[in-house]
Amino acid sequence: MKLKTILSLFGCLSIITPVLAQTTADALKAIDAEQYQKAKAQLQQLIITTPAKDENYFHLGWVYVLQDYPDSAKAVFSKGIAADPKSALNYVGLGIVAKLDKDDISMLTNFEKATTLAGKDDKPYVYIAQAYLLKPDPKVDLALNTLTKAAKSGAKDPEYFLTMGDIYHAKLDNNNAYSNYSQAQLLDPKSARTNVVIGSLWKQANNFDDATQKFKDALAINPNYGPAYRELAETDLRWALTDPKMASVKVKEGADYYKKYLDLTDRSAESEMRYADFLIQAGDYTALEQVANDLAKSSKSNLRIYRYLGYAGYENKNYQAGLDALQKFVKEADAKRIIPRDYLYLGRLQLKTNQDSLGILNLNKAIALDSTFEEAYNDIAGSLYAKKKYVEAGDAYKKYIEHSHHVKLTEYFREGMSYYYGYSNQYYNSADNKGGTKPDSSLLAKADSAFSYIQQKTVAKPVGDVLLYRARIKDLEEKDRNNIEGLAKPLYEQYITLETVTPPTDERTKKNLGEAYAYLGSYYAYKEKDDNKATENFKKASEIYPDNKQAKAYLAKKEASDSKSK
Repeated sequence: MKLKTILSLFGCLSIITPVLAQTTADALKAIDAEQYQKAKAQLQQLIITTPAKDENYFHLGWVYVLQDYPDSAKAVFSKGIAADPKSALNYVGLGIVAKLDKDDISMLTNFEKATTLAGKDDKPYVYIAQAYLLKPDPKVDLALNTLTKAAKSGAKDPEYFLTMGDIYHAKLDNNNAYSNYSQAQLLDPKSARTNVVIGSLWKQANNFDDATQKFKDALAINPNYGPAYRELAETDLRWALTDPKMASVKVKEGADYYKKYLDLTDRSAESEMRYADFLIQAGDYTALEQVANDLAKSSKSNLRIYRYLGYAGYENKNYQAGLDALQKFVKEADAKRIIPRDYLYLGRLQLKTNQDSLGILNLNKAIALDSTFEEAYNDIAGSLYAKKKYVEAGDAYKKYIEHSHHVKLTEYFREGMSYYYGYSNQYYNSADNKGGTKPDSSLLAKADSAFSYIQQKTVAKPVGDVLLYRARIKDLEEKDRNNIEGLAKPLYEQYITLETVTPPTDERTKKNLGEAYAYLGSYYAYKEKDDNKATENFKKASEIYPDNKQAKAYLAKKEASDSKSK
């Protein structure tokens, strides 16, 4: 999983120690601007020329952390300690890697060692706080407790206040976040980064105009400050998602800003992959597939590319290619890097390639790991319904309805259909196998509940199929087929009224009207003993749909009876 931080948007912390050489300062500026390849080259050269300087090892390791290479980071931090056994920063680095490995004991041991060596230097505390904010599993309260200990030594350090702002931002306490960011800006008015993090607060509040202005203020300070362009891109995306009228314009503008960001950040494989992440959020899977294929040619060693190819393959209907790519990622990537969305797409791809059992298994795994993937219930239900596993499909639709915030009446209809056909199958199987298991009547109740809900929501514009299926359900609820109560009669009558406002032209509606009239014919013939009304309705059934078997049989019998009586 790509390591992210709840940091000052671009997840890096450029702490410049006054005693460092200018070239180190340049490297830190490159980190701040997310020019990671450039920063690595500079820091690697510095380590060669000044191997005793522990700060260079730490900053290089930090870049590896930001690029999601924890093993490389650990190796560099260890070399930093070998160069200077009292290097507080490199012990922080080892603690960071331990946190990413979910080794809390090692994490705390290394952080404690770092603070013991730190003395009055606030930098190790700042970095420990930043480490606690790393995803996955941010520990925001620990970050706050740690950084508070450096309040005195960090009083004149803009990085201290930027980090404190990040902590409050992570706690969704934007007032305190803004207060700390503003203090950082007072201490360093020429910081492009500070304008960007303040803009991020406005973005989070959907104040897109003020957010955009702050990002442009950052570019006024440094026209080549890439993170500002990335934030402009992501602001446009958020704007598009909240304002459908602006969506197409903002998505296009956002993509252009992101390309500008890439141009300013060396277009490294890591930057391209961040662009790929943006494309996933933007829903541009055609562009994602192209970017991923280009990356596969140049950076095959990074397995995350196959995640992108898997996602894009599903969305672009290249199912087998998508499945092959995502299976490669899941099989070869470290288990800690697999995220719930991977199981979601893997399951969907398996459903599309006729591996239903595996698909349902992985979709359920995605839901178990992240309950926000309630759409997976819909995928599961659709697969089960297609396989005629109607009861299980109904249960899946029910779960989707219970968990989703985007339920449409369509899902209620599918739930009702599933339970209806589930009961029907049991009913007719039971009739064919006398003495067999009785059908589960609760399925009818569940089906009727779903259809009733739709009927309540569509009073102004009734849905014919809802009335039809409710009528069928009520007919199945009859306890004695030889002495019906006519439970379905009002619903069939409503269906007829609705569907005959204008003469029907499609065969399906004609067939269903034939069914409705035939039911009324049977009701009047056997319940009310009213031969005239029975004949009238059976004739209507025959006229609208000549192939209706009930009407044919009744009218033929009546004709024969009438002939005998003459």
